[in-house]
Amino acid sequence: MVKVKLLFFARARELAGRSEDFITIPEKITCVELLEIIVKERSLQEIQNSIILSINEQLYHTDDIVNLREGDEIAVIPPLSGG
Repeated sequence: MVKVKLLFFARARELAGRSEDFITIPEKITCVELLEIIVKERSLQEIQNSIILSINEQLYHTDDIVNLREGDEIAVIPPLSGG
């Protein structure tokens, strides 16, 4: 298990009630599993189907397997809108 930093933006920040947080998760995990944990623990169900995850500033797809390290940063990016 590793402790990683979560960064929330836009609607994800509003729903989570904070701009950053920490979570302890398995070192090796799929993006789908990671997203499920974050959505459940931070009440992001409203936007779960449109969230993009960026780990250490690299975008990941849902079927990717990631190897996390202590202190990694995971950005939770909701759909962007505006003009």
